Amino acid sequence: MEYRQLGRSEIKVSEISLGCWTLGGLNWVDGVPNGWANVDEDEAIAAIHWAIDAGVNHFDNADCYGNGRAERMLAKALGTRRKDVVISSKVGHFPGTAEHAYEAQHIRHQCEQSLHNLGTDVIDIYYFHHGSFGPDDRYLDEAVAMMQRLRDEGKIRLIGLSAYSNEDFARLVPRIKPTVLQSWAHLLDDQFIRPGGVVAKLLAEHHMSFVAFSPLAQGVLLGKYKADKPPQFDAGDFRKGSKRFTADGIREANTGVDKIKTRFGESTEELARVALQYVLAHDNVGCVIPGFRNLRQAQCNVAADGKPLSGKDVEFLRTLYK
Repeated sequence: MEYRQLGRSEIKVSEISLGCWTLGGLNWVDGVPNGWANVDEDEAIAAIHWAIDAGVNHFDNADCYGNGRAERMLAKALGTRRKDVVISSKVGHFPGTAEHAYEAQHIRHQCEQSLHNLGTDVIDIYYFHHGSFGPDDRYLDEAVAMMQRLRDEGKIRLIGLSAYSNEDFARLVPRIKPTVLQSWAHLLDDQFIRPGGVVAKLLAEHHMSFVAFSPLAQGVLLGKYKADKPPQFDAGDFRKGSKRFTADGIREANTGVDKIKTRFGESTEELARVALQYVLAHDNVGCVIPGFRNLRQAQCNVAADGKPLSGKDVEFLRTLYK
């Protein structure tokens, strides 16, 4: 397994790490669906055990994934192997009884709860989960001060920032001073890692690394969905209302996937390798964190390890979804 250092820290993570959103199953926060289809816990735990044996050393989680279920499942899987891995979690999408999820006291409460759920004394990377800090960033200064206190107390090691727009990253990075940024990055949308972009410049200027979620575009880059029969999802699965899984969204994605199949092959392993290694071809990326539900999916993701794309392959892929 290949490993990369995260920004200016001493932490190294496997280039192919794993995201735990899927482990939370069907879920809602304040009435809004934010989960995935339910998983078989035994299958997920078997996948985690196999992944660690294969060299995966980084698992990305959050308090809102199943409202704690994904954190607890990861802890159950790790057992005594906690020391072998880097654990990330996030705060911000689960407000609980607070007026806003970034109230300082709520951040402390959620950190303590995540520590308990994860069965650990320290969270290696603790992210702000989004860039909305209230009107005029009302909660920002106190939220940052609390994160710094949690770091000083040894409850977290690195402060991270997850956000969903160039504007949020540009506004918040100078004030939060994170070590790691996180957002989506995949062939359909690589705006945050593309050379010369707003976030790419921030990463270089502040010596940060980028952790890329959704590198498979939530599975559509694997060519498993058909436009003439769009998938149906249960209530509580955020994909149920996503344009990506409509006939038009699938048709758009498959125009590029068909060309990828012609050039690289049609197997799920090869399609996953192309998608993951495209993102990893960017020097500012610390790792990709594809999701997984079972052993087969973990194996398909890890199969991409150590198989980089050529420069010509990367340029070819950049032309697919202009």
